Amino acid sequence: MVEWCLPQDIDLEGVEFKSMASGSHKIQSDFIYFRKGPFFGLACFANMPVESELERGARMKSVGILSPSYTLLYRYMHFLESQVRHQLETPGHYSHLAAFYEDKKGVLHAGPGRGGSLPPVYWLPSIHRYMYPEMKFIEFFGEQILVLWKLALLRKRILIFSPPPVGVVCYRVYCCCCLANISLPGIGGSVPESKPFFYVNVADIASLEVEVSYVACTTEKIFEEKRELYDVYVDNQNVKTHHDHLQPLLKINSADREKYRRLKEQRQTLLYTQEVEGNYSPCEEDLFVLFFLEQNNRIFQTLLEVSASQDKTLTAEHARGMGLDPQGDRSFLLDLLEAYGIDVMLVIDNPCCP
Repeated sequence: MVEWCLPQDIDLEGVEFKSMASGSHKIQSDFIYFRKGPFFGLACFANMPVESELERGARMKSVGILSPSYTLLYRYMHFLESQVRHQLETPGHYSHLAAFYEDKKGVLHAGPGRGGSLPPVYWLPSIHRYMYPEMKFIEFFGEQILVLWKLALLRKRILIFSPPPVGVVCYRVYCCCCLANISLPGIGGSVPESKPFFYVNVADIASLEVEVSYVACTTEKIFEEKRELYDVYVDNQNVKTHHDHLQPLLKINSADREKYRRLKEQRQTLLYTQEVEGNYSPCEEDLFVLFFLEQNNRIFQTLLEVSASQDKTLTAEHARGMGLDPQGDRSFLLDLLEAYGIDVMLVIDNPCCP
């Protein structure tokens, strides 16, 4: 139940299920990013044992905030963590929360398209460097990052399953959205935005049914059976799809391996620099975001140039120039041209020609 909120007239229906993940009773603390209509939320959860039969031996609370953008919510993580501990130890005292609201409040009545249509941007500075050393997206997914990259670029509906804690999985949702960043003007007008939905549960089924593109995470295994809600299901490092036409995209090819090798090389250089010079700027997230931004810009720059040429023919040489495998990435390229409405003819049909 929602115990307290400001302003009191805001619609918070269902927010109690979003700010406390299913299965959280098994862990001591967590944080959760979620979406509520056009707004984004961050809640910090904590679980404290109590000698009370009424509370069945445990007191669990979440303290959260809503904002039109998710990119700055992390700034209030420390405050929310201290407040949830305060609420567990001295329930019913809301003066600190009320003072915080008076200090930070803004108008949450976003107009059409505001808030929900913000492009994925850096989660500055480095979102959780101070919290979770295990939040290493590159290490966790390995070469599978390249599979997720293609699916994110095609704006597929990606659902990530993991048991609690869910904070680290919300971070993976953000990283998946960053895989699809493009900074070239005029690209992406025909495709839906890459939407981070963060944590979702069964209460979100109706809203997910109408989405054509999103990245989300859940702790509820029941979602795996609801295939109509997603295109891609990620269970830990295992990336799966029930769509036959997407199956070729799950295979790692030689160009993917080369990209992953370069990414790892850049990461090792960064880690070495941090260790030797003690310089933690730029951080791994910046490196990761820029790597894929440059990769995406290179692909679309080439596609735009070819579409503006006289014969509009995309050759195997073009594919290699974009860092793609002419054969292994053929179906990916076809899907990309269709998704982004780029008028180009693909002539890499003959598998016998290297």
